[in-house]
Amino acid sequence: MRMNRIASFGRSLAVWAAAGLAAGLAMAGPSSALEPGTGPAEGTFTLRTGNGILPTWNSEGLRLTGVSPGSAITNSTATSATVTLPIIAKKGSANFAAGGFRITNTKTGAFVNCATPVVDTRARVLDCVLRSGTNLPLFAFESIEGRSFGLIGDTVSADYTGMVMRVAGQRAADFLNKELGTNAFSPYVTVATADLSFTYPRT
Repeated sequence: MRMNRIASFGRSLAVWAAAGLAAGLAMAGPSSALEPGTGPAEGTFTLRTGNGILPTWNSEGLRLTGVSPGSAITNSTATSATVTLPIIAKKGSANFAAGGFRITNTKTGAFVNCATPVVDTRARVLDCVLRSGTNLPLFAFESIEGRSFGLIGDTVSADYTGMVMRVAGQRAADFLNKELGTNAFSPYVTVATADLSFTYPRT
């Protein structure tokens, strides 16, 4: 039931983003009208590809790019990439990002979108809206190294560090390999490490 609610809001958020309303949500828009218990948040989700991941993807002709307002920046030696996504809303442990990222097979043009991702720190998944409009938790957080929380006035801050990301099981690996025409994805390899930092109004 929890993932169904996340999926439902993820699809709604995708429509908002397409209409250019995501920024309004981040600025204390009436997000609760979309789904009860959802509120505005501001912050950043950042993931950095793990050792050997980007060279492996490059050898398979796979390219990682950002979907605005998200970004993906590759270092000068093409050995790692950093994806940065703005957090714009939250509901419970689910944190909703705008934009996203894309993995493209440059040889065939096939691609997989992870649009308007949901970072759920309790379920420990990164849930994505696919180009079909359906939702799939493509990645999972095997562990979270650090958590910290603070309160300044009526604002709550939260930081999650050292989040170890892997493909979310064999189903997600099979999906990525099939869609991209590759064998590069496995649920047993660390894809990235990530950090999540955000603030939201105390209710």
